[in-house]
Amino acid sequence: KIQRDHYDNEAVQRLGANEQDHERAPIAAEHGNTDGSPNLPEGPTGGATIGWAVTITGCGSDPITEGAAVLKHSIHLASVHGNLGGRYDYKMYAIYHPDGEKCAKTLESLGYTLVRRETPVAVEQIKGDFLRSRIHNNGCCGERELVKLEAYTLTDHPVVVHMDLDTMVLKPLDSLFDWMLTDTSKNTPYDSSDIGLQWPDAEQPKKVNAFFTRDYNMVPPTRQYKPVQGGFLVLRPDMKVYNEFVDIIKKGDFQEGKGWGGIGGVFYGSMTFQGIIPYFYDILHPGQAAELNRCMYNQMADNPKDKKTVNDIPQGKCRTGEDECEDCRNRPIEEVKTAHFTLCQKRGLHL
Repeated sequence: KIQRDHYDNEAVQRLGANEQDHERAPIAAEHGNTDGSPNLPEGPTGGATIGWAVTITGCGSDPITEGAAVLKHSIHLASVHGNLGGRYDYKMYAIYHPDGEKCAKTLESLGYTLVRRETPVAVEQIKGDFLRSRIHNNGCCGERELVKLEAYTLTDHPVVVHMDLDTMVLKPLDSLFDWMLTDTSKNTPYDSSDIGLQWPDAEQPKKVNAFFTRDYNMVPPTRQYKPVQGGFLVLRPDMKVYNEFVDIIKKGDFQEGKGWGGIGGVFYGSMTFQGIIPYFYDILHPGQAAELNRCMYNQMADNPKDKKTVNDIPQGKCRTGEDECEDCRNRPIEEVKTAHFTLCQKRGLHL
């Protein structure tokens, strides 16, 4: 039997699955079916169920159950069952590496479906000598961070959102789901004015297979290719895409001082998720993904410039490479879709 610590037990008791069953907003309950389930709305999705996934690569000293409970509750409120106007249903997944089994089991009582997965490629199967010898110590979690790519295998859902456990959903992400699920085969440009793109004047993809934000803190402003922030990815599940990631990792073309393909660049976590995602969408398959506004999505309240803030005024050059850039710390909370607490410690420690 898996043992839980005091904090995990308390979180399960307070925010367990049974309590979640009764958290539908009054409007959803009023217009529901006789069995208590809501009528899913008509629209481009036909009431699609979005997969929401977290990944557990191992068990640390801090309990994860409270953070997982808060994240799930925030997703619930932003769904068709909540009171924030969401139009999509949801299902929760906890993808875990065998090293994280003990703490992953604590999420089952919260309504997460547990998915046990090894890394997509065993380290000894990587052909590239440099990647094979270094990936174990890269980034936060070494090769286990690549377990996040298993979200691409959740093909029961048309869209999957992968988030870190120190995140929270504040507004429905329906506009992202609408775009991904709209038929764009007629080559009619999609009206993305309400999405909140980082570069709204740039050419938009004809078909969006992924949304992400960048982590501009990881590289100098002059760097051509920027890392993806690993705590947030909206993706279209696809086994062909997953298998291509597997082939990329097996080949192991990560060059010393140059990164993936010899051009992706080197930064924190560049060998794993933060580096392989931009390599795939920026270099191998451009025009399939869209970068979201970092002050609206995956908002980290970080300094937008490359020098310390003095008297609440950012100093130095914009990390985005712009002449003028927004300070996300000044963005009204009402406009923030999701928040990421990576720079201000873990959310669960402050509950």
